[in-house]
Amino acid sequence: MKRNRIALSGLALLGVGGLALSGCTTAAEEETDGDTTSDGGTITIATTNALTSFNGDTPQSNLDTNGMIGYLTGVSGGLGLGGFLYLDNEFNIVHDESLGTYEAVSEDPLTVKYTLNEGVTWSDGTEITTDDLLTTWAINSGYYDDASYDEATGEVTSGTQYFQLAGSTAGLDTTAFPEIDEDERSLTITYETPFVDWELVNLLGKPAHVLADKAGVTVDELVSTLEELPEGDPASPAEPNETLQAVADFWNTGYDVTEFPSDESLLVSSGPFIVTDFVPDSSVTLEKNPEYAGENEPAYDQLIIRFIGDANAQVTALQNGEVNAIYPQASADTLTALESANANIHEGDQVSYDHLDLNFGSEVFSDPDVREAFLKTIPRQQILESIITPVNPSAEVLNSQIYVGSQAEYADAIAENGYDEFAEPDIEGAQQLLNGQTPTVGILYNTDNPNRVDAFALVKEYAEQAGFIIEDLGSPDWSSLLAGGEYDASIFGWISPGAGNAALPQIFATGGGGNYNGYSNAEVDELVAESQVTLDADALEDIKIQIDAKTAEDRYGLPLFQLPGLFADNGTVTGIEHFGGQTGIVWNAQDWTLAD
Repeated sequence: MKRNRIALSGLALLGVGGLALSGCTTAAEEETDGDTTSDGGTITIATTNALTSFNGDTPQSNLDTNGMIGYLTGVSGGLGLGGFLYLDNEFNIVHDESLGTYEAVSEDPLTVKYTLNEGVTWSDGTEITTDDLLTTWAINSGYYDDASYDEATGEVTSGTQYFQLAGSTAGLDTTAFPEIDEDERSLTITYETPFVDWELVNLLGKPAHVLADKAGVTVDELVSTLEELPEGDPASPAEPNETLQAVADFWNTGYDVTEFPSDESLLVSSGPFIVTDFVPDSSVTLEKNPEYAGENEPAYDQLIIRFIGDANAQVTALQNGEVNAIYPQASADTLTALESANANIHEGDQVSYDHLDLNFGSEVFSDPDVREAFLKTIPRQQILESIITPVNPSAEVLNSQIYVGSQAEYADAIAENGYDEFAEPDIEGAQQLLNGQTPTVGILYNTDNPNRVDAFALVKEYAEQAGFIIEDLGSPDWSSLLAGGEYDASIFGWISPGAGNAALPQIFATGGGGNYNGYSNAEVDELVAESQVTLDADALEDIKIQIDAKTAEDRYGLPLFQLPGLFADNGTVTGIEHFGGQTGIVWNAQDWTLAD
């Protein structure tokens, strides 16, 4: 077996497309039968993080593994193998016409028509119809919301926000109620303003018949509610609609799981795979969707994804033949172990970066001098050398929240944003800003991720030299604590799908679905809104550079490094190729085959 080095070129922007949390809660290793030669054609892989929900589009479930399952089963509001589009490994949009087609039928105003093929069905045999497209539009557009929000915190102060999205309603929030032609099986949406990411809007998410059933109504009653309910008006909020609230309540939390659901409707799929088993903190099993008639049907019958948090344990499982392929956290030790195991190694950059964010709702960081003092203590070069340099000796500290170093725009961004001022710790400068203060800073991070543990230890060491008192708030459940705000700073990672600009409102806009640190700047909000309607590429890049600079000026936090990606197989499966986006190793799981 040979080592395959794959260097990705034309890396897509960080912070574009909806972001998912990376390096989340890990799980203990489970001893399972890894025989891939048994009847049924089973491929078994290992990933780092455990599944927590069959809906990865909410703030509490916006985790990479949840997104992988949504991608394979097609039931997410984002990219998926059972929807209208997905990405190839160069981040090009692939239109999947197995489900149907979509096209811009007018540019002024921007009007996009989605048409379903005849006879396409969900895995339970129910026909996929425009009711499903309309329901997904309602969820992702925020059309019925009449909530007002606190300008500083983004908290709802009056009215109703029905669906709790991890991402953003930007773009779809400007659309009018869709035009529906049931005979033609089409739904057409018209944007009030241009939308830069219109081609990335997938209008097939969770099945309408399941959501209606959970709300205690029929699909016809749900559709009638959506047709009759007026657009929400924050200036004149109404009482929450009972039916829509029931649908939203289930969508928001009903897919979160701690055991294999007895209710099989939670597992209904539009993609080539369907979940057939789930062992919490251990594994999830997917099999062929018998109702799938698209182009992405796998040649094998069963895919088992095991959750093994320890990279060394993943390598051991690969070497012993318990799994066919692994997706571990990259490290020098892991690479050495894989080389010793004579594994096929697939490397490349991820559109993912680790960062330290300051909580703007924290009392200790309400003082901008204290924010700046803390950032002056962060040993970014030392963190890089401890975690990334052993894997990628040419890696450099990341100096942008928007771009990575391989992009032409990166140099323009760092010339404006000033992040390079924090290249090395400045303990004396931090002490001068503190002026004798000894603030306590509680830091949230994932204790099950060795990289985050190492980063925290270095941050603590240097910050205490300046007079800060560091409180260890690390937790294996850190991802569920991010939105709670009971911390002063956090260390975690974002991973992008690799295309689009939806992450800008998601993480930088006031009240954005991924704006966990409560950042708010009216000027940035305007820039973010402008980014969603700017079609000129040069003008859009200028807006992004301005956002990068202004968040840096506010002492938002510090980018740390871009993450390397690593897959490996033991030669028993073919088709594994590197991909740097959210879906990780499973991005082309439909193309894998068992080796002879």
